[in-house]
Amino acid sequence: MGTAQAVNPLKSLLNFGQSVWLDYIRRDMLTSGELVNLIQQDGLRGMTSNPAIFEKSIAGSADYDSAIEKLLSQKLKPIGLYEILAIEDVQKAADIFKQVYEESKGRDGYVSLEVSPHLAFDKQGTIAEAQRLWKAVGRPNIMIKVPGTSEGIPAFEELTAQGINVNVTLLFSKNVYEQVAMAYIKGLERLAAKGGDVSKVASVASFFISRIDAAVEQDITEKLKGSAGNTDKKTLEGLLGKVAVANARLTYQLYKRIIKEPNWLALAKKGAMTQRLLWGSTGTKNPQYRDVYYVEELIGPDTVNTIPPATYNAFRDHGKAASTLELDLEQSKDILATLEKSGISLEKVCQKLVIDGVKLFSDAFDKLLTVLEQKSSSIVGKK
Repeated sequence: MGTAQAVNPLKSLLNFGQSVWLDYIRRDMLTSGELVNLIQQDGLRGMTSNPAIFEKSIAGSADYDSAIEKLLSQKLKPIGLYEILAIEDVQKAADIFKQVYEESKGRDGYVSLEVSPHLAFDKQGTIAEAQRLWKAVGRPNIMIKVPGTSEGIPAFEELTAQGINVNVTLLFSKNVYEQVAMAYIKGLERLAAKGGDVSKVASVASFFISRIDAAVEQDITEKLKGSAGNTDKKTLEGLLGKVAVANARLTYQLYKRIIKEPNWLALAKKGAMTQRLLWGSTGTKNPQYRDVYYVEELIGPDTVNTIPPATYNAFRDHGKAASTLELDLEQSKDILATLEKSGISLEKVCQKLVIDGVKLFSDAFDKLLTVLEQKSSSIVGKK
């Protein structure tokens, strides 16, 4: 821990009700004992993956080469090869997290695997692939990642009604989050109505953070190039780096209201677990901000922060754990109101970020398949 603090800040987050998950997966960390160490030393309680993460892991290392070589005789297409490799990783990680899952009574210890981003706007395709992946992995402590698109949300409701754990990803808007929260409740109600055990279902709503500030920053920069007066300029500059945290804090307030409503309380009596907000995209994109900014500002009960490796290590080294998620709520309202008055629609920013996010993941997925094809050809060429 470098100039070691008395208490590991990552472990301290649990004292404030927040679970730390790692936004990364790589085969050698599963086989070398590194993941076990992170669980023991840092209190790590889960792990998320996505196509971009797998692409970096497979393209950027030789970790998978021997596994790919063994699979070549099956003459698989790149998509089939990817699924076998990804499922093996997720199974191994889930097994390592099994003790966390059991000790937390199903609250933590999850590993996420994403449906193909090319299905983001295909409800039935998403349901079918999620069912298939859920069955293929065959572990109770996994979550299938489904995007929070107009087609992904009803797919999520259906999967919840079937008792499948889902991580709803690519959420930016408070309004869309509310639709997701309602879909979770409806899905659990449907499961309960047919005699299913709602206490066995877990879900998180992955609410993205830093991408919002990056997008708003672009809009503000464009406005500052215009003929804004000194007062307007100061107002606009005052919003930089503040919108994402304000948006997340107010979304958490909505979460707190939802879990006090009668339809949720009826499910809670049957043992249902709340769908926690999970803060995603918490690496700092702007070097002018503190490198642990999006972790330190969003610490509060019944939440998860899935942290990318560089930010994870930085927080272990010099992060400050404190209850911050419910600070400055009136100021958060003012920030979002000022943004709207300036002519920047946060809802439109969020809508664009969903489309951009789907494209980013789709591009990464396609790149991953190309990498697998190239690696396979290279291995064959060496024989």
